[in-house]
Amino acid sequence: MAYVGDGVYDVMVRLKVVNGGNVQVNKLHKHSSRLVCAGAQSKMIGLLEAELTEEELAVFKRGRNAHSVTSAKNASVIDYRRATGFEALVGWLFLTEQFERLTKLISLGLSRIEENTPCDTKN
Repeated sequence: MAYVGDGVYDVMVRLKVVNGGNVQVNKLHKHSSRLVCAGAQSKMIGLLEAELTEEELAVFKRGRNAHSVTSAKNASVIDYRRATGFEALVGWLFLTEQFERLTKLISLGLSRIEENTPCDTKN
């Protein structure tokens, strides 16, 4: 689910950034990168946790606690796991066709998160 959620969230962020106006591709990429990194996703799920239903919270926790063979490249293990849980939730909402709920949570999270996220955009 996290794999699907990663792709879905990336597309949703790209659409939001593109809808922000006509900007150079490099600036679009930097802006999206700040929002899709593990640190930003971890921060976002923290801002959204109180809004989640019991079932959504269970999906997040199951994804967060899943053991992964990969490790975080530019994030703490805690942020990486929380981001994986967030991606699992996004994937689950998408795969269960809860598009309205998915859009609502992502929009709410993006409106709550600060523009200055803890991600390195030098890459």
